[in-house]
Amino acid sequence: NLYNYFKSKDILAKELLKYTSETVGAEIRKVNALDTSTEKKIKMIVELYFSMAKERPEMIEYFLRVYLSYRDVFKDGCEGMLCVSGFVTEIMIFFDNGVECGELRDQDFFSAFGLFMGYLGGMVFLKGEEILPNELEAYIDDISYNIYNALKR
Repeated sequence: NLYNYFKSKDILAKELLKYTSETVGAEIRKVNALDTSTEKKIKMIVELYFSMAKERPEMIEYFLRVYLSYRDVFKDGCEGMLCVSGFVTEIMIFFDNGVECGELRDQDFFSAFGLFMGYLGGMVFLKGEEILPNELEAYIDDISYNIYNALKR
């Protein structure tokens, strides 16, 4: 039984969250390492996120539905963004690099983060609720364009 390896369901939930964060963060780290424009990196991150939502929906669903809905489970040991630091750190690096190269406006991290991830999370949620008329891939270009234009210098 899987639960035998963990002292509680809460600890299991936290470990799953850390794993999800590290997995998504590792993919964004690959994008961050590329020598290409911030605009192209935005599109790559959008593609990556939507691809994960399609190919590994349990990961994105866990993050969107469990972590955000049951914050009380994560209050001890996952304060702030501690359990999602693998993911958040890479997004922070992405923004810092974009500002440093002059493509993105220097702004509050959470303003930029909320715009970017709120957009992606919202679209995945709408798809999961079967509200979107098209597959997520159909929205990649428009969403990437919108995010870039909202964040650019």
